[in-house]
Amino acid sequence: MDKIKAAITLGVVCLILTMAICVQIRTMNSVNQEVSKTFEENSLRDEVLKWKEKNDEITKQLDNAEKKLAKVRTDATKDDETASSIEEQITENNNLLGLTDVVGQGVEITLKDDPNATIESIGVFGDISEHIIHDADLRVIVNELKNSGAEAISINGERLVNTTAITCIGNVIKVNDERISSPFTIKAIGLPESLASIDRPGGYVEFIREYGIVFTMKRSNNIEIPKYSGVISAKNMVTQN
Repeated sequence: MDKIKAAITLGVVCLILTMAICVQIRTMNSVNQEVSKTFEENSLRDEVLKWKEKNDEITKQLDNAEKKLAKVRTDATKDDETASSIEEQITENNNLLGLTDVVGQGVEITLKDDPNATIESIGVFGDISEHIIHDADLRVIVNELKNSGAEAISINGERLVNTTAITCIGNVIKVNDERISSPFTIKAIGLPESLASIDRPGGYVEFIREYGIVFTMKRSNNIEIPKYSGVISAKNMVTQN
């Protein structure tokens, strides 16, 4: 009888030890996975920071070079009426091309996806995509602003130029190949009264409002639009002789 009790006791002790070892192994594996994950995230974060520092340094150098070039141009043309006129023309062209920061009167528009769009609110047979802002919506509004006399336009800080593409890849909208998302802030410089006319009865703005899209617009005398940060190139266009 004592041998049976001893055997049972030994078995229970072995079972408890086995369970404890299993728990310990699982705990160690979990800790190792967390440590590995944290190490990987830190490595990726460090890599992103390094590239950001490089980008910031290059941007700073470019800004300094542009300032030096502007000073050289100013010094070279200050005593030459013809050269000064050419410099003014260059500045005006750069403004039109989107290569300089600009400020002026205009409007600031904010666009947001329908905040109340759910399966319950639109129904089982409803289309949730109709309550979300798409690249086509942005293109229509931008074109209406241009037709209303906008001289400069930006979306979420991205300056629109002749080569700007507003596209949709999956659930991501890209402007100048940069990812942007809702809410969208569109700034336009021009005569505020003319630009504000895009929010009119029967217009596209009224149409998207019917699907819960939030559209707000305010006029301002101090609309700031940054310069285009990319490189404008014409690969398929040549000068005709």
